[in-house]
Amino acid sequence: MGKFVVEIQGLTKIFQRDSFSVAALESIDLAVQEGEFLCLMGPSGSGKTTLLNIIAGIDRPTQGSVHVLGEDIAGMSEDRLATWRNVHVGFVFQTFNLLPVLTAYENTELPLLLTSLSAAQRKEHVLAALKLVGLEDRIQHYPRQLSGGQEQRVAIARAIVTDPTLLMADEPTGDLDAHSAEEVLDILSRLNRDFNKTIVMVTHDPRAARHATVTRHLEKGQLLPLETPSANV
Repeated sequence: MGKFVVEIQGLTKIFQRDSFSVAALESIDLAVQEGEFLCLMGPSGSGKTTLLNIIAGIDRPTQGSVHVLGEDIAGMSEDRLATWRNVHVGFVFQTFNLLPVLTAYENTELPLLLTSLSAAQRKEHVLAALKLVGLEDRIQHYPRQLSGGQEQRVAIARAIVTDPTLLMADEPTGDLDAHSAEEVLDILSRLNRDFNKTIVMVTHDPRAARHATVTRHLEKGQLLPLETPSANV
């Protein structure tokens, strides 16, 4: 059995709305093994993205413990957390979040500008990431010159260029047609299978969930018991 990358116990997240308290997550226990491709599913408002953001250190729990890579990220200062995220976490969002004035190469390089790598080392990393997502022939293209599927593949290249331990994907196929979505999911599957990347993906699409190795369902802020998985075909 591999080691756990994510260990969550008794996680509760409460948002204050005026004089009301809204529990987005209630008493969540979750463990994610190294090399797992976890899919979090559930209806809108079930708490999936909140849970993803807490694992990634973007949001903080109201109660409970969150250990990622053996570190208590809930107790980190903002500065330390920002540094930790840059090293360990890659993000893929539903909206591609590419900068329109930068080429595919420059967008992919952005996270590396925060590191001590030389320009030559950065170039090596960027070209490897863009090749992995099948866009080595599009490196000088701007986002407006790319299809939605290609933009999302650039976003994946940007997310993996630092070789993060954990890859977080929030509805990565939500804005894509079926063909482009399948291409993106195939890349995520390959990153998981061939490079042992630990991936946590939020989706409401059952077709996307089929690419995961483990699927968990959230409902009204509660994590439902793990079902016995059917064999992946």
